[in-house]
Amino acid sequence: MAEIAFYHLLRAGPEQVLPPLLGRTLALGERAVIRCASAERLAALDDALWLAASPDWLPHGSAASGEADLQPIWLTLADEAPNGARFLFLIDGAESARLDAFTRVFDLFDGHDEAALSAARARWQACRAAGHAVTYWQQGARGWEKKT
Repeated sequence: MAEIAFYHLLRAGPEQVLPPLLGRTLALGERAVIRCASAERLAALDDALWLAASPDWLPHGSAASGEADLQPIWLTLADEAPNGARFLFLIDGAESARLDAFTRVFDLFDGHDEAALSAARARWQACRAAGHAVTYWQQGARGWEKKT
């Protein structure tokens, strides 16, 4: 079973939230795959990761650049992990039928969008019903707050 963390974004979007999470992932010696729900989001994240100030180096690639096996971070629209990642980041409601293939899953969703909130609640319930360990984090004034 995967450890799945839901991240309720209220103060910043994925372009700002992902770099520190990915920096910690790489510091642990892990690889990541980021599954996006749209080509536009994938392109925006690709740019944001190259321009991130902290950490200042987030090596990554996508189908456009190729060589997935060499990429510590892989951006994709598909339900795949061609770089051997054990950490999965789901953005904008993207889902995976392969949650058990990962050690950790990060589900980031827009807390200002009612449809996104409703869909995240449904994913939470499905993950709990499947026996995954789930946690819920919400952006607050002082950073991430773990909620019950």
